[in-house]
Amino acid sequence: MSPPGWSRQEMAAKVAADIPEGWYVNLGIGIPTLVADAIPADREVVLHSENGLLGMGPAPAKGQEDPWLINAGKQHVTLHKGGAFFHHADSFAMIRGGHIDLCVLGAYEVARNGDLANWATSEADAAPAVGGAMDLAAGAKRIWVMTEHTTRDGTPKLVEACRYPLTALGVVTRIYTNFAVIDVTQHGFVLRNKHAGMAIADLKRLTGAPLHAGDAAHV
Repeated sequence: MSPPGWSRQEMAAKVAADIPEGWYVNLGIGIPTLVADAIPADREVVLHSENGLLGMGPAPAKGQEDPWLINAGKQHVTLHKGGAFFHHADSFAMIRGGHIDLCVLGAYEVARNGDLANWATSEADAAPAVGGAMDLAAGAKRIWVMTEHTTRDGTPKLVEACRYPLTALGVVTRIYTNFAVIDVTQHGFVLRNKHAGMAIADLKRLTGAPLHAGDAAHV
């Protein structure tokens, strides 16, 4: 039986709750796109997509899709009042110019020092190149990761050192998984919060590098 854990929507809600008011935030392809649906309507978080959107809203209701309005993952999105769309080059100028407060990315692996591997594995269907994640990892002020805690066969994704090709060195500061929220610090992985049904001993066993309990020891 699989260990208890948060759903992807619950993970997204935790990320959304932790984003401060007024931040400009890029959401990477995959699980991070769910964060757009979890941001409360009364909070100002300005979402950016590298294909040229600023002020992106949640997914549209079924039947209300605008075929011309998509995010970088080719998913239909909405645009908040005051939002804008623009040239791809202008979008990357925002990223490379350090104007994005936070980027939330998916990952294959994160090392205890914050190294990120999220673009290629040894599988035959690997992406042909690192893509925009490299620019986001280097240009955004902060990088948070959303990922399952382990692979389908139980292999840890939070590791001592990444085995897969790196996207960026030492950039990840926080990780949201289906089991826990973990900060990446100078001392390695530090537990910030965990699913109520997950014992700390089991969480440490499923993590491929030392996990320090921190203030979450009794969560």
